[in-house]
Amino acid sequence: MSAQETDHWWFVARRAIIAHLIEKHVPLGEGAAILEAGCGTGGNLAMLASYGALDAFEYDADARALAAGRGIGSIDAGALPGQIGFGEKAYDLIALLDVLEHIDDDNASLQSLGGRLRADGRMLVTVPAVPWLWSDHDTLHHHKRRYTREGLGEVAAQAGLKVQAIGYFNSLLFPLAVMQRVAHQLTKSKAALDARPSAPINALLQTVFAAERHIVDHIRFPIGLSLYAVLSR
Repeated sequence: MSAQETDHWWFVARRAIIAHLIEKHVPLGEGAAILEAGCGTGGNLAMLASYGALDAFEYDADARALAAGRGIGSIDAGALPGQIGFGEKAYDLIALLDVLEHIDDDNASLQSLGGRLRADGRMLVTVPAVPWLWSDHDTLHHHKRRYTREGLGEVAAQAGLKVQAIGYFNSLLFPLAVMQRVAHQLTKSKAALDARPSAPINALLQTVFAAERHIVDHIRFPIGLSLYAVLSR
């Protein structure tokens, strides 16, 4: 994961869309306080740090060491729902990017993070979508679940959070992804679904996926490989 985050099409394009969602939906002034919950190996740190003072926590020690090695922000050990750290500090933006699906108690995790938002703060959540797309990819990445738009909104509401915006993304490539996963299941291929493709294909997929940042606020995609939600207290 650490080796691919810099130039794999999915990571690069997703960062572009996340940056757009932050700029569109999160009111950040000078000196904004930002927290990334579950930063993994740190692929999002530079992008998030461009919006303010960044803290981040990560459960896995190896991933945390790689993230800290980037020299961006303050990186600490932590786990959801109960080990957020950084004292009682409150944040203008909390980013929970493809983390919630790994946690047994998603409700308690959102509730705990919501308690660390400032009064006008926002939480940006991304998760894998469409439960019937469950595949070896999810098992390999230790997912507990995939979400529907209604399901993610319900979990947020149960955690006492208000949904400011919610929608699918990674929608333009959805048909291709479905075909790939069906073929993978039928052939029982050992090839990784998320392996880096050749450079021309990588560039093409990145361009198509990243293009969604221009339309995600104007078109309500009926389905997609991922969901985002912007939440407030």
